[in-house]
Amino acid sequence: MRTTQKTSSRRTSDKQKLPSVVLITGGAGFIGSSLARTLLDQGITVYVVDNFSTGSRENIRPFLRNKLFHFYTLDITKPKFFNTFSRIPFDTVYHLACPTGVPNIQPMAEEMLLASSFGTLHVLELARMHSTRFLFTSTAEVYGAPEVTPQHEEYTGNVSPIGLRSPYEEGKRFSESLVAMYVRKYGLDAKIVRVFNTYGPRMSLSDKRVIPHFLHSILTGANITIYGTGSQTRTHLYIDDLLRGLLLVMRKGSRGEVYNIGGDKQITVKRLAETMLHLANRKNGVSYVPHFIEDHQHRQPEISKVSKLGWKQTIPLEEGLKRMIEFHGIA
Repeated sequence: MRTTQKTSSRRTSDKQKLPSVVLITGGAGFIGSSLARTLLDQGITVYVVDNFSTGSRENIRPFLRNKLFHFYTLDITKPKFFNTFSRIPFDTVYHLACPTGVPNIQPMAEEMLLASSFGTLHVLELARMHSTRFLFTSTAEVYGAPEVTPQHEEYTGNVSPIGLRSPYEEGKRFSESLVAMYVRKYGLDAKIVRVFNTYGPRMSLSDKRVIPHFLHSILTGANITIYGTGSQTRTHLYIDDLLRGLLLVMRKGSRGEVYNIGGDKQITVKRLAETMLHLANRKNGVSYVPHFIEDHQHRQPEISKVSKLGWKQTIPLEEGLKRMIEFHGIA
């Protein structure tokens, strides 16, 4: 894979320039399809690539008749993806493609590592060829089992390179390293966002992440299953707030910088279950079972860096949960 084209330097004023053609990798996932919807509503041409490893055709179905929307079923780790998009001009890249979900870490370990290595390399090289702006969605998982709370962007984390969660944690860390190399070596206008737990109405209830998992149990009348004691804490951010953050960092963030985006208030998993049952006016039982994989006790972002760009969380957790519950016709 070679290219002789060099990335042209961009003037500072270009940061404010709105994109005209956007490539979203992993665009059939929850976040990617939500981002596509937002960009299409702004009249922007959107190309989406996904191989449906964890994405869903249902997520992109509403866009298929939109003339601004173009979808390709491709694997970013394969040459066909690179060859296809080397011929399609675009000026902005949101790189989200990677299998997600803690339950998928072991069964999809190889796919996660390949997407984070060969896949990210392909996407970066295309961005360099086309001299585009680039945003990589990393994850709070790069902090591993943090010994510092809240986690700031300079914190290097507490991660095992061979632990059970390493295919996702180390995969994303390697992707970040690739992005940083392209910034330093080629001057690519790239930023990194570390995404913390995000939720919203269009999340599939078959998703095993905590909020849709609890909501599925509430909807079906089954016991809510909590792994471990339920004392582990997380923060949660409504999808609209995350999308505003991604667009803002792409527009105003600094080349080569990393930004945490997430909710800033921790809640225990047990308290989250109780809150959702209260909001849905249900009395499901709760079962506690041993976790199927090593778990992390705390996760909370330090968000002062992205706040300086003008971002803040606007939708409190209870309000966001109400919207999600009403969307699924439960309350």
